[in-house]
Amino acid sequence: MASSGGGGVIGMRSLNPGPWDTADPFLFAVYHDDMFPPGTSNMGPDKSLLKGRRIGSDFGNPKWNMYHGETVPGFPKHPHRGFETVTVVRHGLIDHTDSLGATGRFGGGDCQWMTAGAGISHSEMFPLIDTVNENRLELFQIWLNLPKKNKMEQPHFKMMWAEDIPHVLTTDSSGRETEVTLIAGALGGQSAPQPPPASWAADPDNAVAIWTVRMAPDACWELPAGPPGASRMLYCFHGGNAGAKVGGRAFPAGRLAAAELRSDVAVQLQAGSTETEFLMLQGRPIGEPVVSHGPFVMTSQAEIRQAFSDYQRTEFGGWPWPSESVAHPRTQGRFARYPDGHTDTPGRESL
Repeated sequence: MASSGGGGVIGMRSLNPGPWDTADPFLFAVYHDDMFPPGTSNMGPDKSLLKGRRIGSDFGNPKWNMYHGETVPGFPKHPHRGFETVTVVRHGLIDHTDSLGATGRFGGGDCQWMTAGAGISHSEMFPLIDTVNENRLELFQIWLNLPKKNKMEQPHFKMMWAEDIPHVLTTDSSGRETEVTLIAGALGGQSAPQPPPASWAADPDNAVAIWTVRMAPDACWELPAGPPGASRMLYCFHGGNAGAKVGGRAFPAGRLAAAELRSDVAVQLQAGSTETEFLMLQGRPIGEPVVSHGPFVMTSQAEIRQAFSDYQRTEFGGWPWPSESVAHPRTQGRFARYPDGHTDTPGRESL
């Protein structure tokens, strides 16, 4: 194993709000942290708060955005083909519906892993459940590419409940704690839940890891070396302004910053003077052409044209829901109902 130190850092940069640059096999990562106002009876903001906003395409506001939602914030029905979405909701809730007939409500640390494969349409709405206090929604959505041989696999929907996602706790020599949450990959004898079968992450040889790292103020932790030849990106999304370091190098000024790392070198992380959090994305590159247009990611322009043609003809299975922006009842708990009709909820066997 290569020794720890600054030699594992290839480069560092500040990040702007919006999608973050990623490395093959990842396509896209975005971090949302909205502080929505109290919800009304329809689980959206009061209409008076929507004046002056570009409803239907509301982005870039200081505290919260409607995104493409009109009443409830979120992303109404839209298609995907050729890749996977990994959605980790740390605070708040998402209501999911899709063209397979699957639906659910998840949040509070849950992860939804969806293989778009040959094509799926889905809706992701953000219901404002609390009618008295602000409604925080904090999430990551990560797009993981599929190799050409799997791009036309059948779509697959999987829920990973927070109760089933492992957390690895360590303390440094001063007793300061680091907590690593494993969405994909393994650490310290623990493994994340199994990803969908067609995923690039399903083969351990591809070394896919999706971890969040939470460090107490001034804590130190060594990010262990992984296999050679994988890409490894580390995103500091909280505490970077307070002196956080990787490999002895301070993160660039700004609320968000990233470091590109060698995968085969262990690197020391040091939190700043406040709690510090990172997202780590790692994986062996697929190494194939990436041709994307909006919600479709293929390997050629001809495949992109075919994706648009197929969607216009089939809508990837139609839409078996009364609305393109379904929000479940306020009192509905977390659940997942799969295309075959079976339902599961946190802590229970599938029904």
